[in-house]
Parts: sequence; C-alpha cells; structure tokens
Amino acid sequence: MNPDAVERDTPVAAPTAARAHTTSVACAGSAPEAAAPLSAAQPWLPRRRVTAAALATGLSLACPTTPAWAGFFGPDEPSGPAPLRVATFPDLDRAAQAAAARWASLRPNVPLKLSSLQYADHHLAMTTALATGSGLPDVMAIDLRYIGKFAASGGFVDLDQAPYLAASHASDYARFALAQGRGPGQRGQIALPADIGPGTLLYRQDVLDKAGVSEAELTQDWASYLAAGQRIKARTGAFLFGNAGDLRDIALRQGLRDGEGIYFDADGRVLVDSERFHRAFELGRAARRAGLDARAVAWSNDWAAGFKQGRIATAMIGAWLVGHLRNWLAPQTSGLWRAAPLPGGIQAAYGGSFYAIPKKAQNKAAAWDFIRLMTASPGVQLQALQVLDSFPALVSVYQDPVMDEAIDFLGGQRARQMWRETAIRIPAIPVHRFDDLATEIIRNEFEQVIARGKDIAVALAEARHLLERRARRR
Repeated sequence: MNPDAVERDTPVAAPTAARAHTTSVACAGSAPEAAAPLSAAQPWLPRRRVTAAALATGLSLACPTTPAWAGFFGPDEPSGPAPLRVATFPDLDRAAQAAAARWASLRPNVPLKLSSLQYADHHLAMTTALATGSGLPDVMAIDLRYIGKFAASGGFVDLDQAPYLAASHASDYARFALAQGRGPGQRGQIALPADIGPGTLLYRQDVLDKAGVSEAELTQDWASYLAAGQRIKARTGAFLFGNAGDLRDIALRQGLRDGEGIYFDADGRVLVDSERFHRAFELGRAARRAGLDARAVAWSNDWAAGFKQGRIATAMIGAWLVGHLRNWLAPQTSGLWRAAPLPGGIQAAYGGSFYAIPKKAQNKAAAWDFIRLMTASPGVQLQALQVLDSFPALVSVYQDPVMDEAIDFLGGQRARQMWRETAIRIPAIPVHRFDDLATEIIRNEFEQVIARGKDIAVALAEARHLLERRARRR
C-alpha cells in the first residue's frame, strides 16, 4: 500500500510534535543503570501506519562525546570504539532507548547509536541503502508492511545460519510472527519479531448500551455485525466503524490457514479474483450503501474526532490502538471502551515490528546480541507492553501476571488474556514481495467500487491482470 489512504489523508497530530534531536543514553564503560524509563507523557506517535504525523526524528544514543549523526549512517568517527548502529522509527525507537542501560551492561564496550526517522522516511532510507549498498546500519528495524519486499532484496543475513541459529529459538516467538519474518518461499529467517498486533474489535460500551446492542451481536458473524450497526446508527446516530475498507481488509483474512497467503498462493499465483475477495468487496460495499461507515481514513482528524465524540462505535484493529486511544487520541473516553474478538471468529494480526541484520553490517555479532535483547528478553518485552502497549512477540511472557491485569481504559477488562489467545491462534501466513503492491491495487479498485459503482467482478479481474503485469516487470 504505497501510497495508501493513511498517507494521503491529513494526519492527526500527536500531542507534541516530534523534533530532530539527539539524546545521550548509554556510554561504553559506564556503570549500568536501571532501565531507562518510558513515560506515557512522552510524544506518542502512530506506530504502525501513520507516515506524516510528525517531523523526522534523529536520535543518536551513544556517549555524550559522540557527535550527533546527520542523516543515516556513513563512516564512523575514527576515534573511540565502533558503535552498534541501529536504524529505527517511532515508537519502536522508545523501546530501544529504554533498553539502553541493559545494552550497556551486556556490551559495555559497544556504544549504542540509534538513528530514528519517521515511519515513511525510515523505510525509504532503508530501501535506498539496500539498493546502493551504502549507509546500511548494523541492525535494521522493519515494519511488517515492508518485510516481504525487503526480504526479497537478498540484502540480509539468514539468521538460521551459524552463528545465529535462529531456528533453535523458534519456540520463543509467536508462530505466525516468525513465519512473517522468513524470506521468499519461507526459506531462511530474515528478521525476528519485536512486537505483534493481535486483531481485536474495540467498541464503545456506552454507545452499545444506548442502542440496546450486545457484544455477542457484534461478534457473531458479519450479518449480525452489520445488523447491529444499523440499530446503532438508527438509535444513536453513531457510525459502526471508520471506513468500509476496514471491513474489507478483515474479511480478506477470513478462512486463511497456515501457509496460505492473502494475495498469492505458495506458487506465487495471484488470488485477488477469488471468492474470498468477492465476498470481502461485497461486505464493504454493503456497509457503505447502508451508511454504516464514517468515511474517515485512519489517523485523519475526522477519524480521531469520531473516537473522541462517540461518533464511531467500533474499530477492528490491532490491540495496540488501546494505547493510542488512552495516551493521546481519546484519553477522555477512558472506561468507555471494551475489547472483543473480531467478528466471525477471525484470527488476524494488525502490524508488527521486526529486526534484521544487513549483509553489509559492520558489527554482526553485536547486532545479533541486540536483536536477542530486544526480542527475547522478558524484561524488555514486558516493559514495552506496559508502557507502549506493544504486544510481545515473546511467548514466554504470555504467562506473566501482567497478562491478567485489569486495564482501566477498558473499564477494568482483562483484555490481554484474550489477546494472548488470539496471538497463539493466528495462522502462519507467509508474506510475499508484492504484498505491498497488491494492497495498493486492491484498495484502489475497492474505492472504484464503492465511490463510482464499478462492478466487483470487473474490478477484481482488472486487479488481477494489473498485478500480474506489474509483478512480471519487477
């Protein structure tokens, strides 16, 4: 999805605009400190999809004497120990910053140099670095959306090979997330997951009470969900959800099993003209025709206002949205929200973050230690969960008492128990190098269907032909 609707619409601003700055966090040879705290009061940037919510941010986490790095990585300064260079993006950068003291204890002679750009700029810079072979970091953070394309570049270390032997740690991680981090044809582990986004249905309990609608009516199946939305709209004036595309995207994942891709099968054949896509388009169109969606693009001002004002009753998205709602999107709605499974028993993931080692990394051994710290340390993973609402990819923490804690924003609901069950059950769906392209094409064709009345069969047939033609050229 490049560009996708999120990038085209005017984004809602975080409470405090991010500015380019440098921060000294951990110095080689310094005494280990307690883990750097993460404050919910810090600027909260949309973590999975927003690409223009703030100005580009540059962070250099190293000794105070280390000069701030302008842009991404080039030659290091001739004096001092070689740093570990990590390229990342908000809010994943905050998790790395919080782990800096642990890193200093683990590798006291390897200063941590963290460079963070906003989401789109980071991935564009990494695309360029991979293409040119210059300016590459030792560790690269990658969002799920880019995994397929980046893995197909051939520019990353296969972590299944010695000395990393990632396959021996496979049981450490959520099974579906590990599959997402594998290379083309599921050959070789290109990246390890740092966090995941178990899919959930968030809803306003007060709006449902006013409409006389139960949670069971929302989650039973699609027909029941849309019928409940009609009652909500008639009795409260609230829309069922933000955009018809949300429903389409979820429905596309219904019925998928391990090894089945969303847009391509195991042999690379295009699937966008299948019954699954026809059904998803029909559901999205039915919702638009019934006036059930607010026509608000995710992360736009209208979308945020809908949550604040109770004009959007539900959201089908990753569990991480609770943190955004609580911290800056709609903090005044605390206690009014609840979480439920996705309609029809769909098990799906929304987003996720990964770490990989470029083949041209200068410090691969330290890079591997950093990746394992960020992805396999219970302390690091739990801290990110509690403060950033980044759900752990590390399954050993699923039995931690924090999973049983009541969440005040959700009216005391112990929703993490449900989300961990979802994380365990999400099918292992492989990524494909053209998933991003397919997402863009499908979204464009769907818009033609709901906005201009294009026939669904024609739209999907054209999507298939366009995708096959463009994929052959690349």
